Formats: sequence, C-alpha cells, structure tokens
Amino acid sequence: MPETPKLNHPWLVAVWPGMGGVAISAGYYMMAKLGMHLIAEFSPQGLFEVEYVEVKGGLIRTGPLPRNRWFAWTDPEGKRDIVVFIGEAQPPVGKYAFCRNLVEYGRQLGVERVFTFAAMATEMHPEHPSRVFGAATDKDGLDELKRLEIELLEDGQIGGLNGVLLGAAAEGSICGTCLLGEMPHIFAHLPFPKASLAVLEVFKTIAGIQIDMTELSEQARIMEQRLGEVLAQVEESLEQRPLAMEQEPGMPSPEERKLHPDDEERIEQLFEQAQRDRSKAYELKRELDRLGVFKDYEDRFLDLFRKSGT
Repeated sequence: MPETPKLNHPWLVAVWPGMGGVAISAGYYMMAKLGMHLIAEFSPQGLFEVEYVEVKGGLIRTGPLPRNRWFAWTDPEGKRDIVVFIGEAQPPVGKYAFCRNLVEYGRQLGVERVFTFAAMATEMHPEHPSRVFGAATDKDGLDELKRLEIELLEDGQIGGLNGVLLGAAAEGSICGTCLLGEMPHIFAHLPFPKASLAVLEVFKTIAGIQIDMTELSEQARIMEQRLGEVLAQVEESLEQRPLAMEQEPGMPSPEERKLHPDDEERIEQLFEQAQRDRSKAYELKRELDRLGVFKDYEDRFLDLFRKSGT
C-alpha cells in the first residue's frame, strides 16, 4: 500500500469513465477546482492486459496500462477533507477484489463515507434539467436523499465499479451513496456535462463544501444548445440516426487532431496558468477536450496535482 497521509474525517469520491462522461468529468472538475494534490497511485499490474502497442516514427512501443490515482483536498476550515479516486478504466476481471483493496486503503486514510457518481439514461430532452437519482447502503443515507428530494433508485442495478465499490464499502461497515446524473439515452455516447453539474451540486450540498461551478455551468449550457440543435434536425428527418454521432459536435476528427502551432501555444499558456493556480486547471482540461488531445496530455495534466517535491 502507498504511504498514508493524515486526513481529517475524509470522505471518498470514486469515479471512472462511463456513459456521458458524467462521473469522470465531475471528478476531474472537483479535483481541479479544489486544487487537490496527488497522494497515491495503485499499480495496474495484474488488473489489465496490454491491448495494443503504439507506433511512433515506425518504432513500436508497448501501450500504457490504465492508471489508478488518489487525490486529496485539505479543508482549510478543518471540518472535512475530500479524497477523489480517479480510475482511467475499470478492470475487466477481479472487480470486487479491486474494490476491496480500494476500501482497505480508504480505511487507512480514515475514510468515513464513500460516494460514487454515475449516469442515468432516460427519455429526457437535452434542454430539460438533469435530475439526480440516488441510492444508499444504509437508512441514514437513504433518509438524507429523501430530505434533499433526490429521486430514489427504487429498483434496478448500478453497473460496474460505481456500484461494486459501494457493496465492498458496506461489507467493510463504511456507508456509501451513489449519485446518478440524468442524461438523454439517445446521446449516451456523447459528453453530457449538465448531468455532471447536477451531481456535483448535490454532492457539495451533502458535503457542505464550496466549489465554483461557473465553468461547468457554461460547458453544460453550450452542450445543451448543441444537442438541442442536433435533436431538432433529427426530428425533422426521422431517417437520420441520433447515435451516428461518435464525438462531441465541434470536436475534430482523429485525422484533424494534429495541433496547429497556435493551439500548442495556447495549451502551454494554460499549463503555465494552471501551474500557478490549480483552479485554472479545468479550463485547461476543457481546451484539451475540445481539441481532442486530452489523452496525449493526461499524465502531464495530472502531474499538476502533485505536491511540490513529490
């Protein structure tokens, strides 16, 4: 296990990539806006297989394995610290054992409660507000959701580690809650930041913390407008298939992702700003997403959240 920093009554939020990017986007946004720092990384060895190799300049290199990293925020008021676990992918096998390892390290950190974020695909129109659905491992958590007038996930399943982790936490006598942001099922393969925004609004209310939501709100507004336009076009021609879109409107195709020098300069400026002020990091991430190159810069982006000297 990695070293164990001393934290004050921490809560854990765990996120992975999934439908609409709802969970992972919320996790990255919170990490950036709270100025979190890297505290640990779990080895991917034994969890994942190498699925491909990379070729650059004719030379073959082994493809990277997904990374699993822990970040922490220390509450300046000393009330409650927040830990965010970001997994780049869900392991294909051994999910429950992996989650038990996460719970065990969380216990070492003193984690008192576990949250996961997820997406809930419904018939909603992209211009309608995203509801938040919830489920909890204990009666107190359930009562809390009811007080906040959160839609309860009465029956069903929570797929993947978003659910499995909460089962492992409950087995370890740690209470857990899953918050699911609503998104249109016909755009399930597209980013839907409005759902991430809705989930984070609920979480910060429960946790009693402040997070500047301005950038995520603007991103949600732009995406809402774009998807609304797309849906209007689809409704005019039923022969079009909504799911034919494989990337966010306005995103470059893979063939177009070679950066223009002006874009490279803009990215470097944003990295410099984020190095001085971590709250600027989400603007950087949004620009990398817009250009379709976040994966190329992901390690460098996450290095911004290392403590100085580590």
